[in-house]
Amino acid sequence: MTTKKEKSNHPASRPVDENTVIRNLSLVSVAGNAVLSGFKLFAGIAGHSGAMISDAIHSFSDVLTTLIAWIGVKVSKKAADNSHPYGHERLECVASLFLGIVLLATGIGIGKVGLENIFSGNPGTLAVPGAIALAAAIISIIGKEAMYWYTRYYARLIHSAAFMADAWHHRSDALSSVGSLIGIGGAMLGFPILDSVASVVICLFIVKVAYDISKDALVKMLDTSCGEEYEKRLAEHISSQKDVASVDMIRSRMFGNKVYIDLEISVDGDKSLREAHEVAERVHRDVEHNFSDIKHIMIHVNPAVNGV
Repeated sequence: MTTKKEKSNHPASRPVDENTVIRNLSLVSVAGNAVLSGFKLFAGIAGHSGAMISDAIHSFSDVLTTLIAWIGVKVSKKAADNSHPYGHERLECVASLFLGIVLLATGIGIGKVGLENIFSGNPGTLAVPGAIALAAAIISIIGKEAMYWYTRYYARLIHSAAFMADAWHHRSDALSSVGSLIGIGGAMLGFPILDSVASVVICLFIVKVAYDISKDALVKMLDTSCGEEYEKRLAEHISSQKDVASVDMIRSRMFGNKVYIDLEISVDGDKSLREAHEVAERVHRDVEHNFSDIKHIMIHVNPAVNGV
C-alpha cells in the first residue's frame, strides 16, 4: 500500500518544468545520435562493414527527426490566438505523423536492401567486417536502448506524443543495431546471409512501430473520445462533487495531447442562477485541477426536480 509520503516522492507527483524537459530531451537525443552516428561511420569504414555504415546513416537521421519533434512540441505550446482559439496542440500530432512516415520509410528501406541481398544469390561476395564494427554495434545497442528509456520516461511525464514517437525511433535504431550485430557476427563466422535476414525482421518491427505512432497521431487529430473507462471515471468524480445532483451527459475528445470535455449536470432547480453558476464553476476548477490532461471543460447546467 502506498503511503502519502511515498506518493509525494513519486516523480509524476512533483511539478514538471516542461520547457526544461523538452530542452534536455532534445539535447540528449541530438548529442547522443551525433556522437553515435560519427563513431559508427568511422567503425563501418575502418571495419569494412556496409551494415555499420548504413546503421550510422540511420542514427544520423535521428538527429533530424528529433529536431522535428522539438519544433512540433515547441509550436504546440504556443498560446491560443485569434486564428487558433483552441491552441496549437494538434501541430504536435503533425510532427508525430511525420516521424511515423520517416520510420516507415526507414523500415521499408532496410527491408528492401535485405531482400535484395537474400535473392541476389551472391552472399559470399560480402566483405568480412573487422572487430571494431562488432564493438560499434554493441555500443550502439546499449546507447540507443538507454536513450529510448530516458526519452520514454519524460515523454510520458509531459504527455508528449512527438517525444514518445522519438523514443520509439531510438528503439528502432537499437533494433537496427541488433541486426547489424547479428549480420557482422554472422559474416565473421562465415554466414553473411544472416545480415540480410536480420534486416528483413527488423523491417517488420520498425513498420509496426511506425503504424502505431501514425495511428495514435491520427486518432488525436480526429477528435476521438477518450473511451468509456475514462469518461466513467470522470463522471463518478463529478457526481461526488457538492450540489451536483447527477451527470446527465459527458463527451470527451482528444485535441493533440490535451482533452476537451462537454458536460451536462443537474443542480437543484430551486437554486438561483448565481448559485447554480457557482456550482458549475466549482466543478470546472476541480476537474481541470485534478485531471491534468483536460485543457477545458464546458459545463451546461440542467434544473433537477426536488434535487433529483
